[in-house]
Amino acid sequence: MSARVMPLRRANGLRLLDLCCGAGGLAMGYYLAGFDVVGVDITPQPNYPFTFHQADALTFRLDGFDLVHASWPCQHFARVTSWRGSQGNHPDLLTPGRVRLEASGIPWVIENVPEAPVRPDYLLCGTQFGLNIRRHRAFETSWGGGGDLVAPCWHRPGLLAFAHKGERAYADAMGCTWMTNREARQAAPPAYTQHIARQFLTHEGRAAA
Repeated sequence: MSARVMPLRRANGLRLLDLCCGAGGLAMGYYLAGFDVVGVDITPQPNYPFTFHQADALTFRLDGFDLVHASWPCQHFARVTSWRGSQGNHPDLLTPGRVRLEASGIPWVIENVPEAPVRPDYLLCGTQFGLNIRRHRAFETSWGGGGDLVAPCWHRPGLLAFAHKGERAYADAMGCTWMTNREARQAAPPAYTQHIARQFLTHEGRAAA
């Protein structure tokens, strides 16, 4: 298991464990909300901007964190997988992952595509945060949602659509400027988890950054 620390890391007493972290799009949102972030992924993530451990997210120790975020792989549930291949070729990690989080006693967040079996305590789109993209993600939380409201989706003309031809512009519009094009294909905007983190802090009676 390898680990490294990048300069963006800051210690302020709040620790976030980012399971199946990818290149860190959602991790950045938690960082902006005031968390010290640690990421875990089974594959190397050379551009992850915080402390990183290459390890199995289903077995990595959860203790010592204020909040655990998990972006279990979505391919088993995503409609695009059935269009381009077979969903059966991708394991369901979400189901055993949720069981593990529920048993931990630690507050948690699960993020996935809207068609996944995730309770949409927060269903977010880029247009709700002033981003020029349409990208829906569902978030199930241990505290059940609530908190500050965001504006409804506004799928106006001119929004950037995800396509390989223009994926650099799409990645930058998400706010994932440090990633490669390929890494950004699996990412979601930091604005989503900056919002989620603030709802968690309000729920816990703690001040946001």
